[in-house]
Amino acid sequence: MRPATLILTAGLTCVLAAAAGCAPVDDTTAPAGSAGASGAAAACAPAQLKTVTAGKLTVGTDDPVYPPWFADNKPESGQGFESAVAYAVAGKLGYGKEQVAWTRVTFNNAIAPGPKAYDFDINEFSITDERRQAVDFSSPYYDVTQTVIALKSSKIAGAKTLADLKGAKLGAQVGTTSYRSITEVVKPSAQPAVFNNNDDAKKALQNGQIDGLVVDLPTAFYVTGAEIDGAVIVGQLPQTSGTPEQFGLVLDKGSALTACVSQAVDALRSDGTLKNLEQQWLSATQGAPTLS
Repeated sequence: MRPATLILTAGLTCVLAAAAGCAPVDDTTAPAGSAGASGAAAACAPAQLKTVTAGKLTVGTDDPVYPPWFADNKPESGQGFESAVAYAVAGKLGYGKEQVAWTRVTFNNAIAPGPKAYDFDINEFSITDERRQAVDFSSPYYDVTQTVIALKSSKIAGAKTLADLKGAKLGAQVGTTSYRSITEVVKPSAQPAVFNNNDDAKKALQNGQIDGLVVDLPTAFYVTGAEIDGAVIVGQLPQTSGTPEQFGLVLDKGSALTACVSQAVDALRSDGTLKNLEQQWLSATQGAPTLS
């Protein structure tokens, strides 16, 4: 009776399978959309990316660079917020630290029209429509506000409003949103001072050539806390428009890498990496009052 029972059981199994649609279940079936995601990841793999140097990712930044964005003017160290972000983006694209090369490019040259010596540049570049005419930007990796710092002895050290800054001699690095914040938000009666870099600007502040210096908020905390004795944060400035100021990675106009780099930045935001890096490197940048 055992052979007959097995035959009957097998037959019943086939009938039930037929009733269920006669389709075997494949436990390895990929979820919907995964093929597209895999394809996109493959398109952004190092073997597919047309970088300045094959097999390497060349990252540009200024010289010098400063904390808390970089440490000891050594972007290759991985220390500092922007250095860490650059390596995190490289990692999302499939590049190890040893495959990342750094090149120095001045702030203005980095955003000027024309071919670039880097694959992307990271140097606190605010995303603006004007700059988009000459270069590409990645998705934003940091939301920022501009801040006024001064010596305790300055006439604006106790300023509470924008009106208190109208008669001040303010300064900022050339070509930066810090300078734009002076001309568009503060609108002082005195012509703002312009400097080639923040080192020159800080010396001018120390020497009393300007009443106040405008920099981004993390830099303001570092300058007042570790670089210039007797310097204080006067306050944060309102945004120049309704859109929050954001930093983005700069790429050549029409770069084939832009979509992949933005995809990497978006992934770092989604998985919490950017937030963690902010907490690690920029955690001291809270509590400055806003001038209005």
